[in-house]
Amino acid sequence: MRGRSAAELRDRAAGAELLVVGSHGRGGFAGMLIGSTSTVLLHTADCPLMIVRS
Repeated sequence: MRGRSAAELRDRAAGAELLVVGSHGRGGFAGMLIGSTSTVLLHTADCPLMIVRS
């Protein structure tokens, strides 16, 4: 399922009270704070989202 991480997480979180994900921030730009999966979830998750960085 490579490339479908955000969709899989979003689908499994349906009806959840909170979705918590980690982020490496490995986007295409050096200054990006969150990665592509977190960005997609930020715009598409139906529940509250917490993005945790190390």
